[in-house]
Amino acid sequence: MALSTHTTPSGFLLPSIHSAPPFFTEQPNQSTHAHLTEKWMRLILAYARHKRLFVLRVEDAEVPGGEWDEILRNERINRRILPPYLSSLMAIMVAKNLAVYEPSKQTRAVLLYWRLPEEWADVLHSWATATGQLNTILTFYEISDPPIQSPLSGIPIPLLRRAITILSRSNRAQIIGVADGEGVRFFVG
Repeated sequence: MALSTHTTPSGFLLPSIHSAPPFFTEQPNQSTHAHLTEKWMRLILAYARHKRLFVLRVEDAEVPGGEWDEILRNERINRRILPPYLSSLMAIMVAKNLAVYEPSKQTRAVLLYWRLPEEWADVLHSWATATGQLNTILTFYEISDPPIQSPLSGIPIPLLRRAITILSRSNRAQIIGVADGEGVRFFVG
């Protein structure tokens, strides 16, 4: 069978390796395992960016029709990634700082860094500057769920908090307690 690329219903172009049955199985050969792990990590992050997905759970390997189904399954070759293999990939992504367990102290769900927190900090500060939000106090909710779609729409609060912490270290933001939770003030930087 010839391997070929395939476009998913969401418009994501799957790499040809996604059509190879061994891709969905943890490989015993160390170099093959390392190669496929690298391919999986790139695929997961690219797909997450494409669909703006922030969280990957071990359970996603078991949910037919779920938001990760397009990459975790390949019905054309009757293959899917098994939960233990996905869990192993998630652990490697955490070790390589491409994800973080969220909530912490568990290993079943990760917050994916398809943009690193430092990159989110730059996006956040650029957005605050472009929208005239400097020296204005905004709640985390106003940033993650703005009335007008923004690059920060849907960003999980833990990731937003990390980005704000990075901006705080360079004096470009300050976390402020507000009546309904946490807020932030942005400064010229």
